[in-house]
Amino acid sequence: MTNAYLNTEVLYEALDFPIFQNRMYDTPEEARACPKGNICLIQNPETGIVYNRLFRPDLMRYDPRYQIEQAVSPFFQQHLESVARIIDQTIGRRSIVEVGCGKGYFLEMLISKGFKVTGFDPSYEGDSPHVIKEYFNPGVKVQADGIVLRHVLEHIQDPFQFLLSLRNANGGSGLIYIEVPCFDWIKQHRAWFDIFYEHVNYFRLSDFKRMFTSLVRCGHLFGGQYHYLVADLTSLSAPKFDPLDQVHLTSDFMGNLLSSKQQAATSPGVTAIWGGASKGVIFALLRERIGRAVDLVIDVNPAKQGKFLPGTGLEVKSPSEAVSLLPSGATIFVMNSNYLQEIQQMSNNAYQYVGIEQDVF
Repeated sequence: MTNAYLNTEVLYEALDFPIFQNRMYDTPEEARACPKGNICLIQNPETGIVYNRLFRPDLMRYDPRYQIEQAVSPFFQQHLESVARIIDQTIGRRSIVEVGCGKGYFLEMLISKGFKVTGFDPSYEGDSPHVIKEYFNPGVKVQADGIVLRHVLEHIQDPFQFLLSLRNANGGSGLIYIEVPCFDWIKQHRAWFDIFYEHVNYFRLSDFKRMFTSLVRCGHLFGGQYHYLVADLTSLSAPKFDPLDQVHLTSDFMGNLLSSKQQAATSPGVTAIWGGASKGVIFALLRERIGRAVDLVIDVNPAKQGKFLPGTGLEVKSPSEAVSLLPSGATIFVMNSNYLQEIQQMSNNAYQYVGIEQDVF
């Protein structure tokens, strides 16, 4: 469909999504009453970047209840090792600033490998002297050879101005490592569960190639779900829309939601999802809205266990607790097939496992 006012195709719409899919709550009532926002994805007619035109940045206030650490998984640790190698090969170890360092796992990993790193993140909970609990803004008096920006830019309403502010904060120069979800992967896999209110922007590599005239390296990571680039900040320029690079979603983009409904309808007993993070929050919410609510949520992150998911109010169980509740042969929807082998091992391969990003269930 089209929006006459914007004269721009509406790619995707959703109402009443949790504004923070990774903020955990202490009670189911609090979780169901979490702040919510609406989504209307369009392609910016000036920059060519896909974004949510209904996004309200004034709603977004990150605090220690925000739990997104994935490094408890061995597979994700391997991913971070790959990222560390790329940074080492392109930027070096002498002087790094990590903007949005989260709980500090990756920062500590880099430090253990001999990198000199300063992290910035207002949601940081630890006491490391290497982390400053604020945003990286002009005037912070920290200048580095390179800036690391992992899964931050998709949260920023004006990505070009944000990158420009980082360049200015870093003295007008330096390299930058950027890692974000890959919108081409989302399109290809009809991954409606990867569209969140919290993510205002959805990037393709072509967007960054219009934004930087000097790319040192770029590619895909994490089974194609993420893409990355290393670029020279001095080559940053405002991206311009390319009429030959328009974005469209297929008419059956939400088809897998119905497939998951059909799959569960033929499965006996309890239905669970494994992964209480972003994908799990949206998958559980939309399943509930089609009348096929999930019974259990499982996650390996201790910070999530015993807490409740925004939107549905489902309680997150540990793997050991969940296995004691699930009957043999029950369906587990795996929120990310990258973790399938780990999940099968932790659950004794006793269940029916369904990867939600697969085209056929």
